[in-house]
Amino acid sequence: MRVLIVEDEKKMAGFIARGLKEEGYVVDTAYDGETGWEYASTNDYDAIILDWMLPKMNGLEVCTKLRKEGLRTPIMILTARDEVEDKIKGLNQGADDYLTKPFSFDELLARLRALLRRPQELAKEKILISGNLKMDLLARRVTVGQEEIPLSQKEFSLLEYLMRHKGEVVNRIQIAEHVWDLHFDPMTNTIDVYINFLRKKIDGAHSKSRIETVRGHGYRLLES
Repeated sequence: MRVLIVEDEKKMAGFIARGLKEEGYVVDTAYDGETGWEYASTNDYDAIILDWMLPKMNGLEVCTKLRKEGLRTPIMILTARDEVEDKIKGLNQGADDYLTKPFSFDELLARLRALLRRPQELAKEKILISGNLKMDLLARRVTVGQEEIPLSQKEFSLLEYLMRHKGEVVNRIQIAEHVWDLHFDPMTNTIDVYINFLRKKIDGAHSKSRIETVRGHGYRLLES
């Protein structure tokens, strides 16, 4: 899953980003409100962690603007403000949760997982299925038939992206941005290496791979 962190304190942003990456999330980071709004408006995220006090555009302004644009991505506000009135104001501006600084990373992670479970209309997307290949996003478990397939964090993220777009051709730039981050070089052979890792793990003894190479375009996960 892909998370955007908008936090101007670089040490804090780095602390959160490292922790989330260790948990298998793909993370992008912005250090001011305008950049955060631009990232959120032009990329697909599963959740946004948004500081209140930001340069150029504060967190509430970013949240309000995104909601007016129709963005429904869960947003968690981070702030040192702990008054009830501030919390109410943040929630009324479209935030889904509110976490007061200082906080423990374990609490942030628990709240983030709760946000990702919350939207009932998206509940079915927490289980991805393609033929006998099944991915439980919350349990981080992949099975082929009855057999559980152990995957590394990057393998899991890559397979998740392919399964969300099964039947579609996705190019290297799309894969790089959604499985690594905005600054990853898609022209390295890293993507090819991980595609091969996945093929070996999910194809088993089958002669035809589930992941098709579309020459000159990218890759496609076959629907069956």
